[in-house]
Amino acid sequence: MIGINEMFNPSSVAVVGASNSVGKVGYILVDNIVNGGYGGKVYPINPKSDEIQGIKAYKNVKDLPEVPELVVISIPSPFVNETLNDCGEFGVKNIVVITAGFKEVGGEGIKLEEEMISIIKKYNINLIGPNSLGTIDTHTPLNTSFSQAMPPKGNIAFVSQSGAMMVAIIDWSVTAGIGFSKVISLGNKAGSTEIELLEYLAEDKDTAVVIAYLESISEDENFVNTLRKVSAKKPVIILKSGSSAAGAEAASSHTGALAGSDLAFDTAFKQAGIFRVTTMDELFDVALAFSKCPIPTGRNLAIITNAGGGGVVSVDAMERFGLNLVEFDDKTTVKLKEAVPDEGSVKNPIDVLGDAPVSRYQETLGIVLDNEAVDSLIVMVCPTASADADGIADAIIDGAKDFDKPVIVVNMGGPTFINADKLLRENGIPTYVFPETAVKVVDYLARFEAVQERVYDDPIAEIKDVDTKTVSDIFAKVKTDGRDTLLGSEAYAVAKAYGISAAPIVLSTSNDEAGKIAEEIGFPVVLKIASDKILHKSDIGGVKVGISSKTEAEKVFDEIIASAKKAHPDIAPDGVEVQKMMDSGDEVLVGMVRDKQFGPMIAFGMGGIYVNLIEDVAFKLANGLTSDEIDEQFESTKVSTLLKGFRGEPAKDIKDVKEAIKRVAKLTLDFPEITELDINPIFVYENGSSALDIKIKL
Repeated sequence: MIGINEMFNPSSVAVVGASNSVGKVGYILVDNIVNGGYGGKVYPINPKSDEIQGIKAYKNVKDLPEVPELVVISIPSPFVNETLNDCGEFGVKNIVVITAGFKEVGGEGIKLEEEMISIIKKYNINLIGPNSLGTIDTHTPLNTSFSQAMPPKGNIAFVSQSGAMMVAIIDWSVTAGIGFSKVISLGNKAGSTEIELLEYLAEDKDTAVVIAYLESISEDENFVNTLRKVSAKKPVIILKSGSSAAGAEAASSHTGALAGSDLAFDTAFKQAGIFRVTTMDELFDVALAFSKCPIPTGRNLAIITNAGGGGVVSVDAMERFGLNLVEFDDKTTVKLKEAVPDEGSVKNPIDVLGDAPVSRYQETLGIVLDNEAVDSLIVMVCPTASADADGIADAIIDGAKDFDKPVIVVNMGGPTFINADKLLRENGIPTYVFPETAVKVVDYLARFEAVQERVYDDPIAEIKDVDTKTVSDIFAKVKTDGRDTLLGSEAYAVAKAYGISAAPIVLSTSNDEAGKIAEEIGFPVVLKIASDKILHKSDIGGVKVGISSKTEAEKVFDEIIASAKKAHPDIAPDGVEVQKMMDSGDEVLVGMVRDKQFGPMIAFGMGGIYVNLIEDVAFKLANGLTSDEIDEQFESTKVSTLLKGFRGEPAKDIKDVKEAIKRVAKLTLDFPEITELDINPIFVYENGSSALDIKIKL
């Protein structure tokens, strides 16, 4: 997005559709630009007027004395593309289209938007919209929206896919004391996407934290790697509404059934280092903390309160969020005892008592922040009769300024704290009404520190010992046969080509061949009917285990074929597969379901017949998968405890399990035609592992 900075900080702005009629969008746009404090040149465009709101007007963009750095368009949709062409020919590079009536209305609107996309590509134009409410930059300042109000100046960038949500938040922000650097209404995303804008905002000097309300994510299989670059620089918090189709159409395998409708977004955001929230309250609570606080260097928290109940509630919340309650050393404890009466408590959370004067808060705060073990501090004030809300606020501001640590205030009340909250927020200290909220935002602050420390290696790229030709040949044959599902023997050959440990399985087409294969593989063996059309093989007598001789294998071959023909006379099986019968081990699953938006999602968890009942599974996207994320995926399952050795059992080969995850990821990235892959169970031993049942769907 070359030159997009001029979208928000242009030297000149043209408004196509500018109007003298009060109440019209074209009037509001010019009024907001001029009266919002913009200091650049303003060019109203209206073919029927010589002057708009006291400013000289022009008939067409091409009539302007210079190429404007930004054009805002608000005219009926049938005329927008003609204006875009004029802008492109004149050299305009940044455009905001307010006009609605495009793909969101369907029919002719879809065609108009497709035409719009081809025009902006032709002229290399940065475009926001159409169907956008506009954009605001409080630092320029420039308001090219038709919002009624200009939000307070601040360091939060807000990107919204909903125009209604945007104006509501702007209106609320005026009374809430939340300041914005930029506010951007995405509209239909025909041009600039949220991904491109997030990349731009990561470099924006006026923005400390980026928040977004999104209803869809632009298609980008490289989403994780792209957004990692953003989240490494600035915290990104997204409220994503709606749900994905990931897994909804792919329930034919265990992996597909386990992939929930919204799982792909959760997984993508987490791997990209983006924080996903579920409510508007949470979105702005967290944004407020990031906009005011330094980032802590750990998860150790201290609490000062004048109400014991608030401290108890906070400690309960800390346990839920995995934060650590600091235990003070003797030196700190001695100092606290000098500051806090005997009736209070110097043990964390520190209770300074309901009658605490300003000086007690001030002294206690200094002692606690000076302790190196403390990473963050929450100060709670309950409106007791003796509590001086404004005085305590002043003391907190004064005491916090000498320490580069987050200090978060919980003013547990209403009217008593109106002025104190304003004072604290103006001085870089976030305030909340309830303890749980404060604890939650400390968790987010600490998690961002962890995001910045992440190491992004590429263990998938390191895998070189694979045979892609063998796999390509197998897939070509399957497609030629008119099938979309591999036979067991074909799936085994694919696994072998990619170094995935599996029990050997070979297809036989006669009883004599079955006997010879069984001898070569080594007894005992399993025989099972080979057909992609027979799903529940055991139910029809299509699977026989524990076969221990050539003669028995030949006999069982005939029995399985006969059972299959009886159960499914209309299906001609491909033969009978002979598989090495393996010793039992701990059972795990490794699988893949392909998300349309983010590509392959790799599953790992407990395997066996109860996989869908127990649902002990974790997902990661294959794109950008790191060694740390594979470790995290493994550790987040209950079966990991079994594999480490449970109740005296020996530990199993965890390294081999993680190798299987990597190789499945490699396979599914190399072959995008694989829509589902299911390996269940994999028997895991003290040394090595062996996949028993492999299903691959193209």
